[in-house]
Amino acid sequence: MTLRADHVAGAAFILLGIAVFALSGDLPFGRLSAPGAGMMPKLMAGLMMAFAAIIMIVPSDDKPFAAIDWSDRWHAVLLVGITAVAVFLYQRLGFLITMSLLVFALLVVVERRNLLRAAAYALGLTLFAYWLFGIALKAPLERGLLWF
Repeated sequence: MTLRADHVAGAAFILLGIAVFALSGDLPFGRLSAPGAGMMPKLMAGLMMAFAAIIMIVPSDDKPFAAIDWSDRWHAVLLVGITAVAVFLYQRLGFLITMSLLVFALLVVVERRNLLRAAAYALGLTLFAYWLFGIALKAPLERGLLWF
């Protein structure tokens, strides 16, 4: 049996699901009529592990893992690094500043887009997301430095 990319990706997602289960173990699961804070993480982790197992089991025409071209790895490293910085800064700077900077950095640094267009898009997308989640759906968003 040849080790394929599907096998490696499926195993990685199963391990991630196990980690989510371990980290959400202290949260109350609740009942279907009154779900607790731990129900959604455990439900999503269970579904992720089930679909990962299906990906691993069902045969595909994917190329062997050893034949994968890793020339685009720096693109992925930049994406993960910029997102990690945004996660770190989210509570300090708040939703509006962090999300605007995240989208702007991804567009300019990773995708190499025009600065003005990237700034306009980042600001527009963030304001729309703030209106949708913060105002229309009344979801609690981190206030940060701007206090609103």
